[in-house]
Amino acid sequence: MSMPMLRERRGLVPELFNWLDMPLAAMQSTAVHPIKFEDYVKDGRYVLRAELPGIDPDKDVDITLSNGVLTIHAERRDEQRDQQRTEFRYGSFTRSITLPSDVDENDVKASYDKGVLEVSVKLADTKQQEKHIQIESTPRKKS
Repeated sequence: MSMPMLRERRGLVPELFNWLDMPLAAMQSTAVHPIKFEDYVKDGRYVLRAELPGIDPDKDVDITLSNGVLTIHAERRDEQRDQQRTEFRYGSFTRSITLPSDVDENDVKASYDKGVLEVSVKLADTKQQEKHIQIESTPRKKS
């Protein structure tokens, strides 16, 4: 969202309107993510859960994984009508997260239940073996 433009200064009244606009602009932070994420590791899989209530996952959600970055893009189109009014809620949301370096990008699963999208990626079996480092001695100079 954009910040409100300052009005021309023409005395006290326009400055008062500017002052009143500023608290509203501060409440419209662009740093807030419209898709809330929660992640954890369970049973050898990295699990990411995203809140996406009121969205049809078959039509309105696109999940991509490329170069270790998982991106969720969703669109909400909702219309509620009753006898005296109609209310629309719509918009698109995208959020990306960098996955741990040891995931297997070929083993990804996604499910949607009761407004929560869950994506899980298998963690690769990369148990590092102990490696011994040989120390080289440097020749000493004779004095």
